[in-house]
Amino acid sequence: MTTPIPLPLLASPTGSSPGPGNPEVPQAAAAVQWLDQPFTAEQLEGLRADAATVIARYPQPRSALLPLLYLVQSVQGYVSADGLAFCAEVLNLTTAQVAGVASFYTMYRRKPCGTYTVGVCTNTLCAVMGGDAIYARLREHLGLAAHTCATQPASRGTHLHHPEPELSADGTISLEHLECNAACDYAPVVMVNWEFFDNQTPDSAVALVEALLAGQPPLPTRGASLRSAAQTSRVLAGFSDGRADEGVGAGGASLAGLRVARGELHPVDPATVGQPLPPQPHEPEQVAEQVAEQVEETGSHRLHLRAQKAQQAGQEGLLPHEQAKDLSEPMATAAQSPLTPDEGAADDEELI
Repeated sequence: MTTPIPLPLLASPTGSSPGPGNPEVPQAAAAVQWLDQPFTAEQLEGLRADAATVIARYPQPRSALLPLLYLVQSVQGYVSADGLAFCAEVLNLTTAQVAGVASFYTMYRRKPCGTYTVGVCTNTLCAVMGGDAIYARLREHLGLAAHTCATQPASRGTHLHHPEPELSADGTISLEHLECNAACDYAPVVMVNWEFFDNQTPDSAVALVEALLAGQPPLPTRGASLRSAAQTSRVLAGFSDGRADEGVGAGGASLAGLRVARGELHPVDPATVGQPLPPQPHEPEQVAEQVAEQVEETGSHRLHLRAQKAQQAGQEGLLPHEQAKDLSEPMATAAQSPLTPDEGAADDEELI
């Protein structure tokens, strides 16, 4: 077995030892000290059995590295030096190769985290919608606000964005900022163990954290009920917990674009968003008349692109086949009209 690389006792981000003797580092920071603990014999036995299951899913064993890192994280709550060595041994890799992968992806934790990892999106849209304010409020509420990092420059606002999760004093919550939760239609978004809590405010985020601290985790806005961070890692390793269909799936905001494409929602007028579309022309003569007006307004190049898109929508089932045909064919015909040299380039970039 590859010799584990010992990790040192965690020092404070300023380089001095955390604790009551150092006024620059609050007592909360002392909770994140740790020394790597080796796997027990029972844990190793279970890991080897589960690792064999994971590796068997791939033609090349090394392809199993990502789920195996989640697997060892599910046992200890983070990827320890022993975890790196275990992955290296069963995949016939070097510890350096495994460590390079584990340190590249932020979802692999290199130090112990709390039962609940609370991630606040501070990317552009969530930030301007209140994500920065939520992150700052939670750091203050959890007693992390004074725990500064000398090597991490201040960013938007007066608070700091730390490069890795910060652990609450009781070890229950790890707080981190995330670069996009892929849920911009519900900004600002907070995630707990990768489950969504949408449309948050500083007050609602504090209430969420208080419920977690009290041992009463609320139901996410979408997705399955909360499990511990370690249990979530096991699911990410490829071991289903049978809860994939639990809870709400895609919400209304996420499905709005699909409904617009199907002609079920009005795509433009804010006053009618969410309302059914008025009857659309389906007779070829009506469509041709509508197309003729569009030719004068936008030029044949744009119509040619729209004809292609209408045809594609029909093929993908986003529009009824006959409706897509009635839309695409007149547009394609009208697009045969000459295109002036200065038409098209901007339209091309805008539509494609």
